[in-house]
Amino acid sequence: MRILLNHPLVELESVISTTSAGKKISAIHRDLLGETDLIFSTEVGNPDILFLCLGHGISRTFLQENELPKTCKVIDLGNDFRNEPDFNDRSFVFGLCELNKELIRKSDNVANPGCFATSIMLALLPLASKNLITDDIHVHAITGSTGAGKKSSETTHFSYRESNISVYKPFTHQHLTEIKNTLTKAGNKELPLINFIPMRGDFTRGIFASVYTKWTHSITEQEIIDTYKKYFNPSPFVFVSDEPINLKEVVNTNKGLLHIEIRNGYIHITSIIDNLLKGASGQAVQNMNLMFGLEETMGLKLKGSVF
Repeated sequence: MRILLNHPLVELESVISTTSAGKKISAIHRDLLGETDLIFSTEVGNPDILFLCLGHGISRTFLQENELPKTCKVIDLGNDFRNEPDFNDRSFVFGLCELNKELIRKSDNVANPGCFATSIMLALLPLASKNLITDDIHVHAITGSTGAGKKSSETTHFSYRESNISVYKPFTHQHLTEIKNTLTKAGNKELPLINFIPMRGDFTRGIFASVYTKWTHSITEQEIIDTYKKYFNPSPFVFVSDEPINLKEVVNTNKGLLHIEIRNGYIHITSIIDNLLKGASGQAVQNMNLMFGLEETMGLKLKGSVF
């Protein structure tokens, strides 16, 4: 909502809620006081585009139970259509802009990628496009507390998160399927095992992914860095840094930053994003811009401070 309210070509028509219907949006999201007088609704209305920001598995039910205008485009931020794209008369394109930009431009339905998946896919796409992933992939990635959503749980309380780090869903995270599908589609014919260890961080926003695999190819470090830079050159948001990177460089932006090194027979890629922006809402608006033929960066030049 914050992004859309400040987008120069968007009018926020309605915000649907089953728990806050009838309440002012600014009464729930206090920082929007003075930004909008909208009241949470239960009606879809007649939008040009609908963003579904529902729990996993609920988007299909919503589309089944609510009749949308035939011209209404849909972007789903859940996981319902990432791996099973066809639903009734809608077919969803996987919304990773750095891989499917032209398909997204032509699509009326987009499945927004997951946040962990985005950071890991950006780290590996250039290798996959050259069929260079030949050994097991190892990923340690840490996410901020906002990745768990608004509803509190034992592991999202401040008293648990503060000065604390923990592992969850090791080797079994739900984003693994879309990562595998995407890297195979990008060009890696036989994808090795992905060993993914997700971690909860003691900070609010951001994902820091450390990704590495054995490097047995004759391509030098500088050559592979140049390959990465060339691959992401069309992207207005993804950049390869010659210096080591840290999380605060991307928080409050729609950017993805990468750093690549080859050491001791391994290639190591650091990949960082803001989980709420490039990992979710920012990427969704980026997809919307593409779907409507707008400038890809419109409404997404967000960062106002370093710290």
